[in-house]
Amino acid sequence: MSDTVNTTDPVIRFSDVHKSFGEKKVLAGFSMELSRARTLAIMGPSGVGKSVTLKHAIGILTSDSGSVEVFGKEISGATSGELAETRKRMGYVFQGGGLFNWLSVGDNVALPLRENTELEEDAIRERVQRRLELVHIPDAWELMPSDISGGMKKRVGIARALIADPELILYDEPNAGLDPEIARSINSLIRELQERLGVSSLVVEHRIDCVLSVADEVLFLDEGKAVVQAETEEFFSSSHPRLARFFGRDAS
Repeated sequence: MSDTVNTTDPVIRFSDVHKSFGEKKVLAGFSMELSRARTLAIMGPSGVGKSVTLKHAIGILTSDSGSVEVFGKEISGATSGELAETRKRMGYVFQGGGLFNWLSVGDNVALPLRENTELEEDAIRERVQRRLELVHIPDAWELMPSDISGGMKKRVGIARALIADPELILYDEPNAGLDPEIARSINSLIRELQERLGVSSLVVEHRIDCVLSVADEVLFLDEGKAVVQAETEEFFSSSHPRLARFFGRDAS
């Protein structure tokens, strides 16, 4: 971790963020904070901007107005070099794993190190093997993506996200396409990594089992704004009428 980091500051802070795509307003004054070494899950209806939020955090998208800060630095005004340095402190887990089908599991995990560092190959292989062990697939190096299950692809994607020792991991629908048993194992892994490594995590997910398993806090996003952000237990016991409607409960 950088010596200049203020550990009391939020890892991510959105302040009155607006984002439109043509005539479609996606974020409309969205504000939220993610604290260090915490896991925040974002829930909400389809198409309300949950994944758009992740893309703002990693700098793929920039806001029309408002502020997006990551590690205390404004993302939208960052130079390409500054953005590259910030991304080195982050990991991103794609819905389907985001693996390259022509590379083995080990080579997929090693790719960020080979592209962004000058480490010797022996050091890269050692670090990759440690990450494969961390996600409980120690013997997977030579396997190809076409030969492994959806659950294992997610584990490989997480191993790759961890390869540069990030302070922040962004998960986009980590349970997408998984059966309940495999999904539970991925949820357990996400929680284990947060507790063992102390990383901060932002998780976009609509599955209640996942959110209950991994999140310290939950935010409900709707109509471009944060409707509720609360500790997980408080969130799911909330009588807020929008949450009651979303979860199919009687708001009365």
